[in-house]
This record gives sequence, C-alpha cells and structure tokens, in this order.
Amino acid sequence: MSDVKQNNPAKSLRHRARELAMQGVYEWRLSGKSATLIERGTRDEKSLGRYDTEFFGQLLKGAITQHEALSAQIAPHLDRKLDELSPVEYSVLLLGAYELVHHPEVPYRVVINEAVELAKTFGGSDGHKFVNGVLDKLAAQVRATEVAAK
Repeated sequence: MSDVKQNNPAKSLRHRARELAMQGVYEWRLSGKSATLIERGTRDEKSLGRYDTEFFGQLLKGAITQHEALSAQIAPHLDRKLDELSPVEYSVLLLGAYELVHHPEVPYRVVINEAVELAKTFGGSDGHKFVNGVLDKLAAQVRATEVAAK
C-alpha cells in the first residue's frame, strides 16, 4: 500500500487521516497488532506527510475496538459473509461504519464519498461500487433522519 503518493498537497488533512486509519485497520486485520501499537508506529513514521492526528487516532482506535458491533451493523447489507471480504473492503467498510455511527458532525454523504475514494485508491477495480452500496444502506439505517432530509 505504500505506492500511494505520500505528500499530495491537494488532499485534506482529514482525508489523509482516513487513508492512514484505513491502512492501520488493514494492518490490524492481517497482523492482529493492537490499535495502540499501530497508532504509535504511524505517529513515529516521519515520511507520512501532514494529517489530522487526532481524527486519525479516533478512527483507528474506534474502528478496531468496536469492530464486532460495527461488523454486526454491516453484515445485513452484504451480499456475502464478512470473512469473504477482501481486507481492503473490510477495512474501508469498518472505518465508514465507525464514522457514520460515531461522527454525526460529518455529513453522511462525505463519509460515503471518502470511503469510496479509499476503495478506489487501495481496492480492486469495482470495490468502490460495493463499498458505496453497503454504506448507503447502512446510512439509511443509522442516519435515517439525515438521509430522509436529502
């Protein structure tokens, strides 16, 4: 995943935080390392460019520590079992679900768009369409009032 441009000035600090959090969740999924250890390693890495460190920590720790509850919320909207998802799809969905549930100050459309961009950047060719569909259904469930007001 290190082939992504590290210092693209066009990226917002929050978008960069989401990228790093997604990579951290991916690392957790594959290695089983703790969120604290992954966060420390990311913060110690000096070549990552600027990012919203507080938001990064919230996303990473929140998605990992609450992965069981978030997975339960995601599962009904999937066309396959959770363990059949690619690690990238799972990581992006987990982060998107966490943000939809725990960051109501971020508009749901922004959460979904950011997740789709992560899936396009790190995932397979059509993974972004899958992520979009799943998070759109989840948003209708967990942010019903906001979605209905669109």
